Amino acid sequence: MEHIKRILKLKLPKGQSAFLWGPRKTGKTSYLKKNFPDSLYYDFLKTDLFLELSKAPSLFRERLIAKEKSSLTKPVILDEVQKIPQILDEVHWLIENKGLSFILCGSSARKLTRGHANLLGGRAWRYQLFPFVSAELKNTDLLRALNHGMLPSHYLDEKNYKKSLTAYVQDYLKEEVFNEGLVRNIPAFSRFFDAMGYSHGELTNYSNIARDCGVDAKTVREYYQILVDTLLAIRLGPFKRRQSRQVITSAPKFYLFDVGIAGILAKRVLEDKRGEGFGRALEHFILMEINAYSSYSDSNFDINFWRTKSGLEVDFVLGKGEVAIEVKGSSRIEGRDLKSLKAFIEEYSPRKAVLVCNEKEKRVSDKIHIMPWKDFLSELWTGNVL
Repeated sequence: MEHIKRILKLKLPKGQSAFLWGPRKTGKTSYLKKNFPDSLYYDFLKTDLFLELSKAPSLFRERLIAKEKSSLTKPVILDEVQKIPQILDEVHWLIENKGLSFILCGSSARKLTRGHANLLGGRAWRYQLFPFVSAELKNTDLLRALNHGMLPSHYLDEKNYKKSLTAYVQDYLKEEVFNEGLVRNIPAFSRFFDAMGYSHGELTNYSNIARDCGVDAKTVREYYQILVDTLLAIRLGPFKRRQSRQVITSAPKFYLFDVGIAGILAKRVLEDKRGEGFGRALEHFILMEINAYSSYSDSNFDINFWRTKSGLEVDFVLGKGEVAIEVKGSSRIEGRDLKSLKAFIEEYSPRKAVLVCNEKEKRVSDKIHIMPWKDFLSELWTGNVL
């Protein structure tokens, strides 16, 4: 993994601090050690350090003050910072009174925000590290990406990726949700997580899922919010530039942060590039690329979907309607496949409409750019989509 250069550019002016968030195993620790080799590094996954500073956070401040100034010229790195929320008060004091800078790394800000922890009042910029993206790999193996997912160790694993994915789901639930006390009804949340795997990427009906889990709809809404806050999922809201009785404007969609995680929950194994399962996985994969690009490029554009009550649907609408994107797993696009994009073009006149698919070459049909997935990703990461 050391030879794969990550796209994230975390460059801080002197005295500037930052938060770096990302789910477990996205490679945050490796990234920081490679890019900040001279920084002091504190890992709160170490039990002795965690227990010591949890009981007496002031020890952290006192020890840093005693350090040689030469060792404090680089940002001080705190890994898994969410495990000791009170340490942020000491960080705040050191920034204000000693001019130190920090990189505060963790897998979830939920415990900090819900615990009313000191988030430094804008003194720290926010970054996020995602799983691998296609622009970081010399030649993305699509079926490997869809089956293994793009978490670095899973994508690179030749033989044991299924075991790793299963263990990741189980351990992540335990460590990030249960041990952090984010839910009380553990069996219900486990049932919800399984149900989410099968309703993944679909319009969300909170009441139906609540019946399956044995809880009320309000609790299911909270469960989804936990997934978003812990960076395990992203929420897409419906596109609604103007009110229309024919357009669905309330039900959101949720996608898990990694296509491999979604696949293991849905018990999906893709043998070739065809079929409904392949199409759904490709749609998810394209969304993850778009979402990562939005963050890494500092564009932070809106990502929505558009769907009418008659069933017309555009998978992704970017930048308040500037770009409309439909994803199909087919290797041959027919006229009927363009129906939804044509309806969206007629209604909203986007700057660009794209159908991402598995055809071999790019072409244009009725103002719609039909693009092989590789070409689309190349244009996305060179800034030519939005």
